Amino acid sequence: MAYNEYLSDRIHQILQEKKVNFYTKKMMGGLCFMVNDKMCCGIHYDKKRETDLLMARIGEVAYENVIHKQGCHPMDFTGRPMKGYVFVTPDGFDLDKDLEFWIHLCVDFNPLAKKSKKRK
Repeated sequence: MAYNEYLSDRIHQILQEKKVNFYTKKMMGGLCFMVNDKMCCGIHYDKKRETDLLMARIGEVAYENVIHKQGCHPMDFTGRPMKGYVFVTPDGFDLDKDLEFWIHLCVDFNPLAKKSKKRK
């Protein structure tokens, strides 16, 4: 599972500056940042686009407000977009202020997000 370590370091720094208690978990072909045992955001390498994507769990309300932003696309692994999640291409998070915007949305939504059911 390859992912962009520089992007990972940038996300770590933002979450630490916000004093967010998080841990990382390798999953979905990349790296997920977990807050309160829920996926908050992550990094995924897209083989079709040949680039790293930011996975952002922002909720359905924020989704409607930001889907038009540069670099923002519905998060789609299986041919069906996941509700409340987006992929952001590098042109949408290259600048620190842009990455901070996305991470802020993810952290704000996290308390409202449901935990995934644990598999047995």
